[in-house]
Amino acid sequence: MTAVHDQVRPTFLPSFLLGLVGQLADRCLSSQAASSSDPEKGEKATGIKGAGDLDGFDQGKIVLVQFEKGDPENPLNWSKPRKWLITFLLCMMTVMIGLSTTAYSSGIGSMVEEFGVANVVGQIGMMCFNGACAVAPLFLAPFCEMVGRREVYLTAYLCFTLVFILLADAPNIGAALAARTLSGLFGCVGTILVGGTLADIWNTRERGLPMSCFTFSAIFGTVAAPIYCGYIDQSIGWRWIEWIHMIANGCLLVLEVIFLKETRGAKILLKRAKQMRKETGRNNIRAPVELENESVKDLLKASCTRSVVLLFKEPVVLAFGLWIAYAWGITFLFLSAIPLCFQNNHGWSEGDGGLPYIALVVACFIGFGTSRWSDSIYDRKRDANNGIPIPEYRLIGAMCFAWMLPAGLFIFSFTQYGFITPAAPIISLVLILLGIYHVFNATYNFTADAYPEVASSAIAGQGLLRNMFGGCTPLFANQMFNGMGYQYAGLLLSLVASLAIPLPYILFKYGEKIRAKSKYAANDADLEAERVSDDENQNDARPTITREGTYTGQLV
Repeated sequence: MTAVHDQVRPTFLPSFLLGLVGQLADRCLSSQAASSSDPEKGEKATGIKGAGDLDGFDQGKIVLVQFEKGDPENPLNWSKPRKWLITFLLCMMTVMIGLSTTAYSSGIGSMVEEFGVANVVGQIGMMCFNGACAVAPLFLAPFCEMVGRREVYLTAYLCFTLVFILLADAPNIGAALAARTLSGLFGCVGTILVGGTLADIWNTRERGLPMSCFTFSAIFGTVAAPIYCGYIDQSIGWRWIEWIHMIANGCLLVLEVIFLKETRGAKILLKRAKQMRKETGRNNIRAPVELENESVKDLLKASCTRSVVLLFKEPVVLAFGLWIAYAWGITFLFLSAIPLCFQNNHGWSEGDGGLPYIALVVACFIGFGTSRWSDSIYDRKRDANNGIPIPEYRLIGAMCFAWMLPAGLFIFSFTQYGFITPAAPIISLVLILLGIYHVFNATYNFTADAYPEVASSAIAGQGLLRNMFGGCTPLFANQMFNGMGYQYAGLLLSLVASLAIPLPYILFKYGEKIRAKSKYAANDADLEAERVSDDENQNDARPTITREGTYTGQLV
């Protein structure tokens, strides 16, 4: 698997902040940097596996530690049960972080009453969490690439779990908002790193089902918490919502510590190279990551800016970013709107007011099934095209189901009367979330396929829009529905959502031409090369390096 640089190299973030963080991180990693001295650059490299393979190699030349075909330490060669265990642990972490994220919303009413502040002040906690989730990945991603995934997962998840103490025991609203910000800072690992980790252990053709499980986990976790949290708040208070989730996350953390293993091939090779240097005393043994030239400061600068630049330079990336941002904003807006509507129109209690979220959970399962159906169409078309991906067929699910988002909003709006059975708006919630589910699938799958060389940056940019807008909508949900009326507030949301209905159809028809004109998107030749590369490296995390291959300074 050849590591590829994104082609965007912007430089307009404040350099003093990036420089400070870069200098601190460089000092922490000085031992690694010291082991890759300049005099050895340009020497010859070879693929090796163990210390016994070193005989016959010139000690003045770099010996590059490499995965061999069938290497059991290569995450792509792990057994299926081991891969599914890692996938399960990551999906459970995503679910638990999602539940903890939105459980907070169920206790806002009681919390602001205790602290004597307005409801909208409590809603700021939702914005704090999502805002931190939007910004933190831009800084965490480079460190994950350098130190490995397991350390980042476990450290962040431990801190996420401990922050519940501050939130549950908060003496005032300021402490609660600070805790929510820290929760977002550490909790973002449940969304930003999982896709890359699944790519570490599953090859491209096997990755569809694990990625579908991750998508399901992310959406399910976000919408399921209000089903039970209303009863917790009603019976024992809002603070116990946080204590209970701390206990649940703590139990899962123990399992993660025991069973979650490092999946990043570069980190595994680095550990192997260090062990071989220790055993042999030969300082010319290197892992590929030790020969990379970019400093921490450069990685931070690129990570923090390239995502934003792609949003401005690629209209397709921006269009999908706005679409998924709106869909995510609707999701968080309805955390406030659903209890408001059912409690006021039908006189339901606080606990019963969370029951309509069961419809959203049902929609998650339907979305999982229909997404597997659309993936099967994509797989058949790819196989019929000699194994070359056709990104436009990632849009099948959105073309069939995304229109249900505005349709469901319209139905929800005009069934908001006390004399209409509550079953009608509950059914509309299934349609709304089914549409949102396929907006997610289409956005991330199409972006990954159409922009393979800059996919992580493009998706990060879309995630920035998604989390920022998702954090803002709860701030005006109550005012919007009470001020405009339930019917016209929902109608406005439906009309805005309708503007995006043509997007998947337009891209399905003209996507190939649009990609051909783009500087960053993959054309047919690029996709063919990617297919060949994937076939050649089906069982290898990195390409084989010949015995007389010469290191040129590029990423391996």
